[in-house]
Amino acid sequence: MRGLQGKRIVIAGGATGIGAATAERLTEEGASVVIGDRNFDGAQATAKRLTDAGATALAVEFDLADEGSIQQLIDTTVTELGGVDGLYNVGADLSPQNLGRDLNLLEMDLAVWRRTFEVNLFGYALACRAVIPYFLAQGGGAIVNTSSGTAWMGEPVRPAYGSSKAAVNALTRHIATTWGKQGVRCNTLAPGITLSETAERQAPEELKATVLGMVLGPRLGRPSDLAGAAAFLLSADAEWINGQAWSVDGGMTTRG
Repeated sequence: MRGLQGKRIVIAGGATGIGAATAERLTEEGASVVIGDRNFDGAQATAKRLTDAGATALAVEFDLADEGSIQQLIDTTVTELGGVDGLYNVGADLSPQNLGRDLNLLEMDLAVWRRTFEVNLFGYALACRAVIPYFLAQGGGAIVNTSSGTAWMGEPVRPAYGSSKAAVNALTRHIATTWGKQGVRCNTLAPGITLSETAERQAPEELKATVLGMVLGPRLGRPSDLAGAAAFLLSADAEWINGQAWSVDGGMTTRG
C-alpha cells in the first residue's frame, strides 16, 4: 500500500485480536506502531513479537475509560516516535460482566449502558480529540474507528452496544465533516463476527453456525480481514475516502 512506510500509528486496543493483527499488518507495510491496551502484558507480548521481526513497536498501558491515560497514550507516541500520523480505535468492553448483561430495553441496567458508552463512545471521542490537534499542526492524518453491524441491524439484545456503535458512526462523520478540508480523514469499520481470541472463547458454536448461515461466503471473519481494511484506510491509497462506514462482515449486512 502507498503511504504507510515510516508512518506512526496508534492502535488503541491492540494487545490481541483485530488490534494485534492490524499492528502486524501495519508494520509489514513499513509503519511504526504504538500498541495501547489495558492488557499490558498482551500489548508487550505483541510489541515484542513485532520488534523481534525487525519492526518498530511500543506497548503502552492505557484504559479507554480513563481520560488521562488516553491523552498519555497519544503524547507518549509523539514523544517516542517524533509524531503521530494515524489512530485506530478498536478497543471495547466485551466482558461477560458488561456485554453479557446488555439485555433488552425492559431489562435495562444503567451501569451497563454507562460503561458501554464510556468505553465505546467517550473513549473513542477522547482519543480522537487528543490526536486531532497533532494532525492539524502537520497538515493531516487518518483515524479509523470500530463500529458494528449492530449499529443498523436492530438486534433483539445488546441495545447499549448497538446504540454506542451507531454513535461512533455519527462521531466519525462529525470529524470528517469538520476537519476534512484540513487533511483529517476519519472512517469506520463495522466487523461482523470475527474469530478473535475473545470470540473463539466466548461465542457459542450455535451462534457461529447461525452467523455462518447468514454471511455471503464460506467462512466467518478473521482478524486479518479487518487488519487489511484498517491498513488500507490508514494508507495514502485511501486518501479520497472520508466519513464512511464500511461493513467488513462477509456480506452479512447489505445496505445502500
